[in-house]
Amino acid sequence: MYLRNITFYSIALLLTIIFTSHSAKAQNGLGTIKGFITEETGEPVMFTTIFLKGTSYGGTSNASGFYVISNIKPGNYILMVKSMIYDSISMPITISTNDVITKKLKVKKAAINLTTINIESSREEARTETKTSEFKVTPKQVKQIPTIGATPDLAQYLQVIPGVIFTGDQGGQLYIRGGSPIQNKVLLDGMIIYNPFHSIGLFSVFDTDILRNAEVYTGGFGAEYGGRISSIMDVTTREGNTKKLTGKVNASTFGSGIMIEGPLKKETEASPSSTTFIISAKNSYLAQSSKIFYSYIDSAGLPFNFNDIYGKITFNGQNGNKINFFGFHYDDNVQNYRAISTFNWLANGFGSNFTVVPGNSTMLMDGIFAYSNYSITEASKDGLPRSSDISGFNMALNFTYIIDKNQLKYGLELQGFKTDFNFFNSVKQSISASDNDSEIGGYVKYKATIGKLLLEPSFRVQYYGSLSEMSPEPRLAMKYLVNDKLRLKMASGLYSQNLMDARSDLDIVNLFYGFLSSPDNLPSQYKQQDVTSRLQKSQHIVFGAEYDVKDYITVNVEGYYKNFSQLTNINRNKIFPDADPYNDPSSIYYRPDYLRTDYVIETGNAYGVDFSLKYDYKRLYVWAVYSLGFVNRSDELEDYSPTWDRRHNVNLLVSYVLGSNFDWEVDVRWNYGSGFPYTQTQGYYEKLDFGQNISSNYTTTNGGLGVLYAGLDQGRLPAYQRMDFTLKKKFFLTKSSILETTLSITNVYDYQNIFYFDRVLNQRVDQLPFMPSLGCSLTF
Repeated sequence: MYLRNITFYSIALLLTIIFTSHSAKAQNGLGTIKGFITEETGEPVMFTTIFLKGTSYGGTSNASGFYVISNIKPGNYILMVKSMIYDSISMPITISTNDVITKKLKVKKAAINLTTINIESSREEARTETKTSEFKVTPKQVKQIPTIGATPDLAQYLQVIPGVIFTGDQGGQLYIRGGSPIQNKVLLDGMIIYNPFHSIGLFSVFDTDILRNAEVYTGGFGAEYGGRISSIMDVTTREGNTKKLTGKVNASTFGSGIMIEGPLKKETEASPSSTTFIISAKNSYLAQSSKIFYSYIDSAGLPFNFNDIYGKITFNGQNGNKINFFGFHYDDNVQNYRAISTFNWLANGFGSNFTVVPGNSTMLMDGIFAYSNYSITEASKDGLPRSSDISGFNMALNFTYIIDKNQLKYGLELQGFKTDFNFFNSVKQSISASDNDSEIGGYVKYKATIGKLLLEPSFRVQYYGSLSEMSPEPRLAMKYLVNDKLRLKMASGLYSQNLMDARSDLDIVNLFYGFLSSPDNLPSQYKQQDVTSRLQKSQHIVFGAEYDVKDYITVNVEGYYKNFSQLTNINRNKIFPDADPYNDPSSIYYRPDYLRTDYVIETGNAYGVDFSLKYDYKRLYVWAVYSLGFVNRSDELEDYSPTWDRRHNVNLLVSYVLGSNFDWEVDVRWNYGSGFPYTQTQGYYEKLDFGQNISSNYTTTNGGLGVLYAGLDQGRLPAYQRMDFTLKKKFFLTKSSILETTLSITNVYDYQNIFYFDRVLNQRVDQLPFMPSLGCSLTF
């Protein structure tokens, strides 16, 4: 403990020294200009060039629209913003000795149409950011994928990101480069979301109409993120319109939604601050509408209903300072699923985040405090109720300095949560746990531009209070600009986490998805090696290259390796309680750990290569992805490939805009995936549970249905393929009102994709067949 405290305070001292040194650096006689670049609606303008006319002084706005031009000699200058997308602006500015001037700049979108090549910001980002295993998803991209139920959704776009695997249309989960869903950290405006997808896996809890962007890190992510060992999904919503009241309503055969935004207090010259709001709500009535429109699938309907609501209020200050208050409520209700189980899950949360630009500093400070919870219950006809609940808070404080082309970022993060879990495994052994946990992390990250080399080392220290364990985690990202078209890149790092999931891995799709933490009933040894840590750990290494074939064609190739050096899993082989006499080595009834502990230790790895090609020119957008991946796991007894080990995955997306007014759009997506591993059924037997122990009379007792399983995940399901199609038509009612109608078809050629195999009924159950849907939306 003494050593851990020394390490922690040493990191804190280092951050203090860095903060002091950079504050002092501003006092060198030279001046600085800083601030935000935004659109008139208040949205940030990312990766746009700002400079002093006729000089070499300049900079680029970051993802928040923040810019800094430093080390400026005193004098009179013309400050300019130039962009292909926005009208240019210029203003005179005077720099005095040690001046730190804050300028909030607003730009208007240029009068351009879709024939204009919009490549400026993405090219600038590719040359100034390492962007290894990082994909930025915008609302425009989400809307270019064929919609399901005429409603574009982030969940549908995530499926075409390289390295991402979805396991099913119903109850599907997200697997990223070999990591299971619990190993993916999901953030919404900085708040932790424990389950981002609904019971029907075609929809997420995020509303595209309020989405600013989603940054998906499939591996090798930097030290600003901690507590997960596979990937990060960081979703940011936009603030409300600062100028006027606007909104959108939509309805389809799947569900409906509404979004309203606008100013509560408008910005004026006399009072440059403003207050805005944005609120969205959406729901699914598929359980009811499917009985009318899709009775050919199941006469009982598709039992997937959900409701979402999200709201945000933003207070904007004069120089870009702002504070947001937000909250959400999500719930799902799956009634009598396959006539076997009823599921309910519920999520709530609220929080606040802020951005502050201190007046006399080149620093940008931001922070978050949020609380969220998620609970799920399953009532099954087997009479074994299952439930899981997780609730807690997370808070963080981050500091960013931009110095010329370099950037320093550091911060602290604190998280506390409680898990409550009740579960029965396949042999009806109870596993229950209730834990309180805390985590604290500190990190420092520096991005340096050295000629053609972008160097981004970072370091994180993650302390797990409930386990009394500290994890030092160095990380590194680099990019080398070989020439104007070719860029080489790499990323690596060490990662750890405490949370684990609880589900049956005998089946590919599970609607019950529980959470556990701080497992204390682990084996004392793993393959004759002492187990000294209760953390799950991984190490990543990624190499890649980007090549701009032309201004509008980009090819990206990445090879990756993830070593999961320690994992924790529910013990699928447990048949004895971990109590006397079974855990007493001196007893004749003693049984090894793997037959009695609640959890088991595993190791594994994931490796592969992802290839993507993007074509974006005039009316045509093409996105092609091929992923080759291998996922392996090993426990005390056997080596196996988990149920999400899809060897080949292909996605082809084409979007084309037609009409002289660009009022027609056709979107097509085709997906092919090789078969998932699964555990085969070898036979059946009468299973006696001996409920009265030795007093049970096996000659008169009626047993239940017992299943004889083959080797774990030794079989392979048939390959998956599906084509989706969308046709959109816009009607321009007024200058600011647009009616859009959408015809969508899911599974155009009605390919029979297996969902799962019902072991009890001994029959195959398929995923969604040919499903047309019609919808419309009104934007005002």
